[in-house]
Amino acid sequence: MIDLILVQIFILVSLAMIAAIICNLAKIPSVVGEILIGIAISNVAIGGVTLFSTLQLGDVDSSEVLAVLSELGIIFLLFTAGLMTPFHELKKVGIIAFLAACGGVLVSVTLGYFAMLSLGFSSMQSLFLGVALGSTSVGISARVMEQLGVLTTTEARVIIGAAIIDDVIGLILLAIISGIAGGGDINIIDTAVVGILAVAFVLVSMFICTLITRFRHTDYCKGVVAKPRKKTLLSPLPFALIICFGLSALATSLSLAAIIGAFLAGMMFAEFRDIWPSEEKFNSLKEFLVPFFFLYIGINVDLSSLGAGNAWMIAPILIIIAVVGKVVGCGLGAWKLGKKSATIVGIGMIPRGEVTIIIAALGLSINVLTDAQYGSLVAVVIVIAVLAPFLVSMAFKRKDKFGMKPMKFKE
Repeated sequence: MIDLILVQIFILVSLAMIAAIICNLAKIPSVVGEILIGIAISNVAIGGVTLFSTLQLGDVDSSEVLAVLSELGIIFLLFTAGLMTPFHELKKVGIIAFLAACGGVLVSVTLGYFAMLSLGFSSMQSLFLGVALGSTSVGISARVMEQLGVLTTTEARVIIGAAIIDDVIGLILLAIISGIAGGGDINIIDTAVVGILAVAFVLVSMFICTLITRFRHTDYCKGVVAKPRKKTLLSPLPFALIICFGLSALATSLSLAAIIGAFLAGMMFAEFRDIWPSEEKFNSLKEFLVPFFFLYIGINVDLSSLGAGNAWMIAPILIIIAVVGKVVGCGLGAWKLGKKSATIVGIGMIPRGEVTIIIAALGLSINVLTDAQYGSLVAVVIVIAVLAPFLVSMAFKRKDKFGMKPMKFKE
């Protein structure tokens, strides 16, 4: 079994590397190539057989192996983003991030709902489509910002912070949608419990970060840091992994996305980067695993669903709503930063991902959404996944005050 798994990893890593090299030569973000490669290997068939189907591992679904690797990839990516965002810096943009997240969800869901109603869809169909458009998948933006070297900018911190809050809001909306999908009344108590647990996890983590920050700036701690570093029983990398996986697991146990725990862990560890440096070693693991996440996004895209009914007629409308909803909603929430910065935040929140697909699949499974409506949401994810990296990089390039060098992406 292990030999088949190694063969699969070898092929996928090789394809991701080829995609990254081509994208680097073409001066485009590598995530575009990784997503397109994923779409190709799961949809392009030769002799009626796709490349991905040839990688099946006996009785084990090969997608399960890739799912684990992709989850590790996005966890490491958001932990790295946390390392670049110390809590005392995030506090400066906390209110703006909250307003940006709320604005993006509110405008996207509202636009989606009323636009679909105007097209003659039922209230239930319009609600599902609107809520599906309200979510954000920040993995794409985080990857592009990391490659551009702008994760330490105010805009990047607002985007990441807003994405965390967006995920909590999305969890609550998903709980409501699940109640509707069950065919019964919405359980207000259960929904409130889910929301309270989610908010409590984030707030408690923030409180711990506050204690760490205060301790970090005490005279005692300064004196300790000033002394030469001695060899410790536990090197920084294993300690970083323990913190990262521990908070990620705790987040998933509360039905939150693991990336929330990973990001908060990164923020905690960021306060001690000078005495526990681990970025260089951690980056090696991250660079290996992150491409699996974007390959997995592409592999889970079923192009056949796009040909159902009038999907191509609905999709352009949903794509416009998805872009406008976040640019306007998040942009207004971040307006205090200035017009250019607010635009960057709005664009950074555009990407959609797994939550959109989950809600779409849920609506299809209970016969609320049609095949065409489901296919149109898949098209939204595909098109925005390809466009978002270009839009994010262009938005940052236009802001001269960062003193950014010409766009150059890593292989």
